[in-house]
Amino acid sequence: MQMDDEAFFAFWELNSEKEKSSRKAFMLGLSSGFAIGVVVLAFILSGWYKRATMEANSKMSAFVLFMAILGISIFFAFMYRRFKWEMNDQRFQEILAKKQKLNTNDAAINKGSAS
Repeated sequence: MQMDDEAFFAFWELNSEKEKSSRKAFMLGLSSGFAIGVVVLAFILSGWYKRATMEANSKMSAFVLFMAILGISIFFAFMYRRFKWEMNDQRFQEILAKKQKLNTNDAAINKGSAS
């Protein structure tokens, strides 16, 4: 087992519940969501696709566009935080399974040599 895995295992054992509602992961996801919204806004304002720009300007208010970008950003932030937690928990479970397998193998070897 690697030293990095040991450090992560110890960290996650103590902090898994706290990380479930981590602000750091939420803020990273929120900033990523805003970045996606800015890219969408840049495409609309650039006039890259003339017909879409005309439709957006005639039928959509700036408030609705802002609310859509805000909604996408918040959704992305929640999903990113959940995804990050799930990935870390999966890693924890894999390390735990490795430890249990090693302990089982060691117990079998010790039992075999004791006979």
